[in-house]
Amino acid sequence: MAQANNQTRLTGASVDKFLNSVTDERQRADSFRVVEMMERTTGEGAKMWGPAIIGFGLLHLKYASGRELDSPIVAFSPRKANITFYVQSGSPNEDKLLKKLGKHKISGGCLHIKKLADIDEQILEKLVTDSYQHIKKTA
Repeated sequence: MAQANNQTRLTGASVDKFLNSVTDERQRADSFRVVEMMERTTGEGAKMWGPAIIGFGLLHLKYASGRELDSPIVAFSPRKANITFYVQSGSPNEDKLLKKLGKHKISGGCLHIKKLADIDEQILEKLVTDSYQHIKKTA
């Protein structure tokens, strides 16, 4: 059972302390709202994964090679240029929800938004819920 050298590991760091260090006031406020929404929709508490990712839930992955790693089920990170969401699960509803979301970009399997005001927050909530449930069901 080989353990992966995964840099994004669960830490004991404070989510509030990390978010309070976000220098952009709008992004900081948006991030606190995202934490509330993701905790509500997943039923999971927010936890720091690595130095800058806020994750919800725990997914233990085991590959055929024997490699194993843990990751959050869904997560987000306030980055310099945008808020990055790790919520793409390949669920049958994903494309339909993304079309209704509002202004966003997809790259590298991640969803990027500039600010919550650019999107429909109810659709984001549905996307998070859908992704979380799909991953829990198929993992």
